[in-house]
Amino acid sequence: MQLRRAAITCAISAAAILASVTAVATTTAEAATPATAPAAKAAAPAAAGRPLIGHHIRPTVGGHRNSTSSNWAGYAASGTFTSVSAHWIQPAGTCTSRTTYSSFWIGLDGYNSSSVEQTGSEVDCSSGTPRYYSWYEMYPAYPVNYTDTVHAGDAFSATITYLGSNQFQLALSDTTRGWSHTVTKTLSGAPRSSAEVIAEAPSSSSGVLPLTNFGTANFSAATANGASIGSFNPDAITMASGGTTKATTSALSGGTAFSVTWHHI
Repeated sequence: MQLRRAAITCAISAAAILASVTAVATTTAEAATPATAPAAKAAAPAAAGRPLIGHHIRPTVGGHRNSTSSNWAGYAASGTFTSVSAHWIQPAGTCTSRTTYSSFWIGLDGYNSSSVEQTGSEVDCSSGTPRYYSWYEMYPAYPVNYTDTVHAGDAFSATITYLGSNQFQLALSDTTRGWSHTVTKTLSGAPRSSAEVIAEAPSSSSGVLPLTNFGTANFSAATANGASIGSFNPDAITMASGGTTKATTSALSGGTAFSVTWHHI
């Protein structure tokens, strides 16, 4: 998903969240074939209470070390990157009757560009019930959801690597459940101008969606080009909108670990 500085956009198939979306684990490339892919990342409004959503960002204040975004929180580094990695613990969603969304991911691009190569996990709330799943996305292509079981407290590890010749390898592992996926995808013209580790409020065509109460998301081992993400003087992004702080990002510990804390829907 691409970051919006003041309003970050992200779009994945919400229908695929509740429905079974085929995405076979393999060490070769997988085809992204969503049931209903919108022409742009911003998706259609909810037809049956669930909009199409996705993962792609950009903060409202670019080039600063403490940006504010309407849908991203976390760290984004600028430069030229061939890899990004991180570990995180899947947060538990605290649900009410309201439908809400949240995602946790690593990515290349999206902070300074209109393409994003990313993979991560999600917890959305529907009818008072948390829905957990995982995915990868090569924006502007539509996201692909994995069908493997995800629970709160699962330990995730992810790495995205540029292989050359416009090819990217996206690896995601749930080390608690014992499953992993590695896909190789092609995207022409990706500048590889940023590396991110992000907690996000997805968006639909009507705007940023309500943020699931995920408590605190803990990230660790965050690196870019094999070095600590802190060594790139990254932007620490706060998620806020209209004077309301939605999620805050902690200082980096050891250059690689931080947390994002939920404050408001």
